[in-house]
Amino acid sequence: MGEMSADAVTLDLLREARETVRSSPLGVINTPMIPWCQTTLPLNIHCNVHVKLENMQRTGSFKIRGVANQFARRPKGGHFVTMSAGNYGKSFAGNCPSVQIHPHTVQEDNMTFLHSYDDLDLIAGHASMGMEILEVTPEPDVVVVCCGGGGLLAGVAAAIKLSGCNKTRIYGVEPEGACTMYKSFIEKKPVGMDTKSVASGLAPPFAGTLPFELCQRYVEGIVLVNDEEIKAAVSTLYKSGLVVEPSGSAAFAAVVNNKIPQLEGKNVVCILSGGNIGKDELANFPD
Repeated sequence: MGEMSADAVTLDLLREARETVRSSPLGVINTPMIPWCQTTLPLNIHCNVHVKLENMQRTGSFKIRGVANQFARRPKGGHFVTMSAGNYGKSFAGNCPSVQIHPHTVQEDNMTFLHSYDDLDLIAGHASMGMEILEVTPEPDVVVVCCGGGGLLAGVAAAIKLSGCNKTRIYGVEPEGACTMYKSFIEKKPVGMDTKSVASGLAPPFAGTLPFELCQRYVEGIVLVNDEEIKAAVSTLYKSGLVVEPSGSAAFAAVVNNKIPQLEGKNVVCILSGGNIGKDELANFPD
């Protein structure tokens, strides 16, 4: 896994991970970024927003980026195990045939645990999204990212800051009922809590240690949205032709509900991080 320290996350490491992700046999997509003004999405703030459509990513979420880099850094034919029932698990399971994992030829006691957010290689893989953002908007004023365990937020923030965008303000967005990183910022150490949110992908029981350290270094602050705001965001996005799951809608909810300070007149990037939501589940959201 490498050294679990924020100092281990260098621009060279992230550039190398970007190439690994780009050339991965998993077929990771450089997802489109579209100007908000070219959609029917409502916006009551005068600012220039780009939306990063990671809901269009292969497997339906950003998680495949980190998985691609994790597997590339592990011995071929290894036997891996993880704990995730969500998007990470989907990316993880979908990757197994690609790296030819054969349980019958691997010793049962030789299993490697891969963490779904507190892992150096994973975070470096997620950072590829930050690099892609800078290719479209080289100097964004504000970048808004959802936050669960903090792997995506940490990776995107590190990529942007280490690329020289010192003035860019990066905000993480958490559900009120699962605000582990928010509480960690207050306590100045990674903390856990009993989490509950409609955005289940943003509700791990504790913030990651390495993500916390990176977020402390590179993230301006954590803002909170409630479940009703998240549900409304899912519906608003859907009406505009964008299928985004609750966890993937958190950053959008923060922008439309004016949770991010000083957006007026700014160049803003809002990440829609995943689209794994079915018709049945969509029926539970407000019209």
